[in-house]
Amino acid sequence: MSNIQFGSVSAADRSELADEQAQAIVDLLCNSSIELSTNGEAAIREGAAILPSGMSVYVPKMPRQTLTDKLVQIALLRQYGLKPIPHVVARQLTSAQQLREFLQLATNSYGVSRVLVIGGDDAASAGPFADAAAVIASGILVEAGIREVDVAGYPDGHPQIPSGVLCADLEAKVSLAADQGLGLNVVTQFSFSPERVAEYCRDLADIAPAVPVFAGLAGPTSPTQLLRFAKICGVGTSLRAANKLGLDALKLATHSSPDKQFEILARRTAAQGSGNLTGVHLFSFGGFVTSAGWLDDKARRAGLGS
Repeated sequence: MSNIQFGSVSAADRSELADEQAQAIVDLLCNSSIELSTNGEAAIREGAAILPSGMSVYVPKMPRQTLTDKLVQIALLRQYGLKPIPHVVARQLTSAQQLREFLQLATNSYGVSRVLVIGGDDAASAGPFADAAAVIASGILVEAGIREVDVAGYPDGHPQIPSGVLCADLEAKVSLAADQGLGLNVVTQFSFSPERVAEYCRDLADIAPAVPVFAGLAGPTSPTQLLRFAKICGVGTSLRAANKLGLDALKLATHSSPDKQFEILARRTAAQGSGNLTGVHLFSFGGFVTSAGWLDDKARRAGLGS
C-alpha cells in the first residue's frame, strides 16, 4: 500500500485513520466480484483455483450470443465452485418466454439466484422489453426464483441519457424491486475518477439508503486496451473529471492495475464514508485469470488469504 498523506493531524489520529483504511480495504475485498472474460474451461478452472470458493462471477452477454450460450459458462463456474451472475440485456430479449426459459434453466440446474439486468446499447428492442425496468416490472425474475437483481450505475453519467432521467429510472427500479421482494444492488461502470465514484455513492445514499453499491474497477490491462474499453463504455469524460478533482488523470488512464483507484476508494471510505459503497467489481479487460490474480494479491496483502 502506498503511503497516505494525512496532513497536519496528530499521530493518534493518523493511526486511527490508518486502521480505518485497513478495515475499509478488508470490507471492500470481502464484498468483491469479478467479470468473466473467457469462454474457455481452462481459464475458468485456473481462475477458480485462485479465487475464493463462492465468489460472485458475472457472465456478460455479447450481442451475437444467445442466452443459451451463456449456460455453458454458468455451468462451468458452478462446477468449479464459483457463483455465476448472468447478465440479462433487456433490448436483446426476443420474448418473455425466452427470458422465462433461460431463467428456469439457470435457477433450477445451476442455482442462479441473482442477475444483472441492463438495457443494452441496441437502438431498438428485439422484443417486449425496452429497458431494465421493464424486465423487473414483468415479474419474471421473481417467478423464476431470482432473489436479487443488480442494475447499472453511472458515476460519470451516460453519453445518451440525461442525469435526471438516470436518477428517476433508478428510483423506479428500486421501487419495482421492493414491491416484489427482490433485493437490489447497483454495480457502477468503471471510471478513471475514484473520487467521482465515491461522490456518486454518497449521492445515491440520499435517494436509496438501503441499496448496496459495488464500485466498478478496470482490472489489470494495458493502457491501449483500457482506453479502448473506456471509449466503448462511454467513460472517457471521467478523464476531464479527474483533472477537475486535482487527480493525476494520466496516471489513472494509463495504469496497469487498479491499485490507485482502489486505494483512493478505501481512503475516502475511511476518512469520510462513501454512502452505500459495499464492495468492488472488477472488469477483467486484461483477462479473467490476470484479474483473479490481482484480487488474490490484494487479499493476501490485507491478511485475508484466498
